[in-house]
Amino acid sequence: MTAAAGEEVAAEPVAPRAAFAARNRRRWALFGGIAASVAVIDQLSKLWIDSNFQQLILGAAPGTPNAPSEVFGDWVRIAKSYNHGGIFGLLGDSAPILGLASLVVIAVIIYYQWRQGIQSPLLTLTLGLLLGGALGNLVDRLNHGYVIDFVDMGIGTTRWYTFNVADASISIAIVLLVVLSIFGDRIPGGIPAEPARTA
Repeated sequence: MTAAAGEEVAAEPVAPRAAFAARNRRRWALFGGIAASVAVIDQLSKLWIDSNFQQLILGAAPGTPNAPSEVFGDWVRIAKSYNHGGIFGLLGDSAPILGLASLVVIAVIIYYQWRQGIQSPLLTLTLGLLLGGALGNLVDRLNHGYVIDFVDMGIGTTRWYTFNVADASISIAIVLLVVLSIFGDRIPGGIPAEPARTA
C-alpha cells in the first residue's frame, strides 16, 4: 500500500544485522590497517638500519663503526644486533621454534579479534598492534633466521634490552591488554561488561 497524500513516511530503521556487519567491517579494517602499518614500518626501519650501520661489538671504542651511535645522547642509541632468541633477546638461540610459535600466536590473535574485537575499538587497536609486531619479527625469522634489533636505551652502563619497532608494538599491546583486563568497560572504547548482541 502507498501512503496517503501529505502523510509522512517513516524512515525504515537500519536492520540490526546490517549495522553489526558494517561495524564489523570497520573493526576488521582498523585491525588489518594497524597490523600492516606496524609490520611495514618495522621492516623498513630494519632495512635502513641493516644497510647503514655495522653490527654492534661489545667494547668497541666510541666513534668506531661497531660502537653504538648516539641519537639522544647516551639515553637512546642505535646498536644493531642480530637476535636469534625471543623478544628482548630472551630464550637464547631458538629462532626456528619461535618462528613456529609466532604462527600459532598470529592465529590466536586473529581468532580473538573475530570473537571479541567487534565489541571494543580499543581491543581491536591493541590486537592490531600485537599482530603487526608478531608479523614484523616473523618476517625477520623467515628471511634471516634472526631478528634485527637496534634501539638501545638506558643511562650509562645501565641499559634496557635492545629492541625494534615490532618489540615496542608488542610491549604497548601487552600494557593495553592489562589495562583492558583491569578496567574493562570503565574506559572509552573498552570491553563492554556484557557481550554485544548481534541480532
